[in-house]
Amino acid sequence: MAKTYQAGVKAYRDTYWTPDYVPRDSDLLACFKVTAQSGVSREEAAAAVAAESSTGTWTTVWTDLLTDLEYYKGRAYRIEDVPGDAESFYAFIAYPIDLFEEGSVVNVFTSLVGNVFGFKALRHLRLEDVRFPLAYVMTCGGPPAGMQVERDRLNKYGRPLLGCTIKPKLGLSAKNYGRAVYECLRGGLDFTKDDENVNSQPFMRWRERFQFVMEAIHQAEAETGERKGHYLNVTAPTPEDMYQRAEYARELGAPIIMHDFLTGGFCANTGLANWCRNNRMLLHIHRAMHAVIDRHPKHGIHFRVLVKGLRLSGGDHLHSGTVVGKLEGDRQATLGWIDIMRKRVVGEDRSRGLFFTQDWGAMPGLFPVASGGIHVWHMPALVAIYGDDAVFQFGGGTLGHPWGNAAGAAANRVALEACVQARNEGRELEREGGDILRAAAKHSPPLAAAMETWKEIKFEFDTVDKLDVTAKT
Repeated sequence: MAKTYQAGVKAYRDTYWTPDYVPRDSDLLACFKVTAQSGVSREEAAAAVAAESSTGTWTTVWTDLLTDLEYYKGRAYRIEDVPGDAESFYAFIAYPIDLFEEGSVVNVFTSLVGNVFGFKALRHLRLEDVRFPLAYVMTCGGPPAGMQVERDRLNKYGRPLLGCTIKPKLGLSAKNYGRAVYECLRGGLDFTKDDENVNSQPFMRWRERFQFVMEAIHQAEAETGERKGHYLNVTAPTPEDMYQRAEYARELGAPIIMHDFLTGGFCANTGLANWCRNNRMLLHIHRAMHAVIDRHPKHGIHFRVLVKGLRLSGGDHLHSGTVVGKLEGDRQATLGWIDIMRKRVVGEDRSRGLFFTQDWGAMPGLFPVASGGIHVWHMPALVAIYGDDAVFQFGGGTLGHPWGNAAGAAANRVALEACVQARNEGRELEREGGDILRAAAKHSPPLAAAMETWKEIKFEFDTVDKLDVTAKT
């Protein structure tokens, strides 16, 4: 039985291993990190991945004669070493664009990471990167608004945006939740946020939360003269429930709603993004569940691929990690997927984990959201890493201020504006950040108190998913 199975793997190589193939501009290209079972050669394993993710099966079937298999098959066209890893290798595979339904991120992922990840001939398999051909990109809707349209709607320019996740995540009544939102917004933040698991629980049903939150937004706007928003999470048990919540948020005058795109699914997310585009609503995307999929360095889907899928599916914000906070995130890799979110053309750059050049055409970019364990001492690094087109979201770093939510928000706003001004003056934020903050704190008691509160708080742990160094050909 084992010999028969191995013979089947070898048969893949004869058809799907094509080292002389030159990828076309219209091909979808994928890079997999492959760890094969003992006795399976690199060429056999790469060909098996190409076959099982496109037209192949374990034996020859007579219906192969009824189609142009040579055109439709995926092709493993290159193999590279993974530096520092003798048991794994990179397999590059080209897929003809006609294998994928237009505008369907669902279909792309079903094809690329479907049954092949359970293939017995492989010990581990990870989708490292994908190049979507421009012809396919243009069949997708992308972000409902994009960065420039969002700034125009909110009338906010020249700096990153500030947000806050309301804590505790669970257990507040709707009225108390609205009180927390109001204090944060009047203190100087642009946005507040439902956390990913705030949906419609017994202690706070969604309709009541929406009402109290919008009352808080209108009051804060009246007092500050600034446009404010709250990410009202419309993630729901069914698509029908999701749209009902989105419609009610629109009726109340909310400028932005939120979706958990992985737990909700790409089908629901693409539909919601289309609805937002048609209803002039901004869409904030949370990445709940991503680390289940992307954190293992040898198995799963790299986050940069999930980012590309989300940009195609639609979203105006996406959580990206912080580099400096409590969540996993290598700095160079994070810079790579920030580029994927924002730029029109992202060049191949192995030092940032980018295996392909990706052209997004006219599709607008989206705001990366730095969130997770950040506080005012992180502000200089955040501004240096992200620049202006980002959202800095402080949860405990706002609500944990000893003087309350409004003071925490004011501390964040003063710190941000001090860092932006210093950067514009040509100062080096990551080297002079402490001096910049201390100077600003002389004129801002809330900032001084925040700096004293969090001066010892650090999250210094080894990164689990580290970038492979530049690969050898």
